[in-house]
Amino acid sequence: MRPNRRGIVSCIAVLCMLYVGLANGAGQKKVKTDGLITARDGETLTVKTLKGSTNVVVVLTDETKVQIPVGLFRHSEQAVTALIPGLKVQVEGTGSEDRIVAKTINLNKQDLLLAETIQAGLNPTQQQQAMNMSNISENKGNIQANNAASEQRSATNQAAIAANQGEIAANQQDIQATTQRFSELSEYDTKAKAIVYFATGSYTISDSDQAALSLLAQDASGLTGYIIQVKGFADSSGNAAMNQQLSMDRAQAVVAYLLQNCKIPLRHIVAPGAMGIADPAAPNESADGRADNRRVEVKVLVNRGVAGGM
Repeated sequence: MRPNRRGIVSCIAVLCMLYVGLANGAGQKKVKTDGLITARDGETLTVKTLKGSTNVVVVLTDETKVQIPVGLFRHSEQAVTALIPGLKVQVEGTGSEDRIVAKTINLNKQDLLLAETIQAGLNPTQQQQAMNMSNISENKGNIQANNAASEQRSATNQAAIAANQGEIAANQQDIQATTQRFSELSEYDTKAKAIVYFATGSYTISDSDQAALSLLAQDASGLTGYIIQVKGFADSSGNAAMNQQLSMDRAQAVVAYLLQNCKIPLRHIVAPGAMGIADPAAPNESADGRADNRRVEVKVLVNRGVAGGM
């Protein structure tokens, strides 16, 4: 009789374990959704689904992987900072239809580049216009140079001008439609800010500015759902490519200091913006003006929806 009792007890134990396992599995249902990031704080994203236009809360953890598919079984790992409002994402994780703990978040490379451009404060419509207008100007120059050569060449260049003008109109419509989706996002309140200045050609942070960044990080740590925005700038010295890279190096130096010295979690920082010589703080004609433009602007932001609930 005793062996039977032992067998019964063992069966009950196994059944209990199976029940607990099934219960836990039910609470950890696998979920997948596609949508646009409409808001972000340090711990969560709000994603508007593409199909049902409903909002899903996506929870970020230290284990969340952000990646760009580059092949059937290969992915390019991205930092959590790449999760910019307005970006298209595909989220996979566990949870429910309205709340997902993200395991992986997949991005599209071209959409990420456009999102970073707009996040940095640049105007892609103006950039595309400038590029196309440059092509038109070049073709006009070719017409003038070739007028004496032949009327046929002139007609060819005129056709190229017309084609570029058509591209301008098409690009304006496409880019403005995309830009609009970013401009209609949730707004953020600035809770703290700092400006870090640099020597010519340098991205080394001074001791005084390190102290300012540490104070900003201390203020941020007391806020719920904060994110930190970093934008780097350069003066007009040097060529455009060098200034663009220098402004990025400065922004990344500030991000590195916040991560390594101030212990700010990476998920609380959005992708740094490289502004080059755009949006100068002062005229570049004077030494003092150029000194003001060699800077990184740092802001601690809180989504108004989060701030309203605080």
